[in-house]
Amino acid sequence: MGDNAYERVLAEVGPRLRRVRQERGVTLAALSAATGISVSTLSRLESGGRKATLELLLPLAQAHQVPLDELVGAPEVGDPRVRAVPQRRHHMTVVPLTRQPGALQAFKLVMEPVEGPREQRTHEGYEWMYVLSGRLRLLLADRDVELRAGEAAEFDTRLPHWFGPAGDEPVELLSLFGRQGERMHIRARPRGQAAGA
Repeated sequence: MGDNAYERVLAEVGPRLRRVRQERGVTLAALSAATGISVSTLSRLESGGRKATLELLLPLAQAHQVPLDELVGAPEVGDPRVRAVPQRRHHMTVVPLTRQPGALQAFKLVMEPVEGPREQRTHEGYEWMYVLSGRLRLLLADRDVELRAGEAAEFDTRLPHWFGPAGDEPVELLSLFGRQGERMHIRARPRGQAAGA
């Protein structure tokens, strides 16, 4: 590759970085938190005021979960497959299904039964969940709801909540979590309430 071609590729990195970030709805501040790269450095990279280096591009490719060559000149459309790595957290396995930081995050959870108190927690955001298999118990403020395979629930996570297996078997579910509160408008029936009630 000649010097001119090399300079042209480097000049195109900034706009490409901005496009990838904006397509994913990620702010510079969120990307900075995910990569450890300062907001000013990220801004200068995107505007062309700072040349891209491997030390800067590697954490950005990892944060966006895209191949490095997509950031430096690969075709516009990347591989759509999510190469998720399951993570073990206490009594559950978490499989991230979203490829980028920011707005809405999707997870597959497999939760095992656990002994002990059902301690409800609160935090900013909104959660939607869909049970794939097993039975899920959801404690939401003063409500106690059981969901079976094929049922879904949504709730504001500022309400005290806890969820886990309803019995002695694991429960498998999909979870969408949005810090900004994207609502899905699907609700499960409280335990004991008949359909159409």
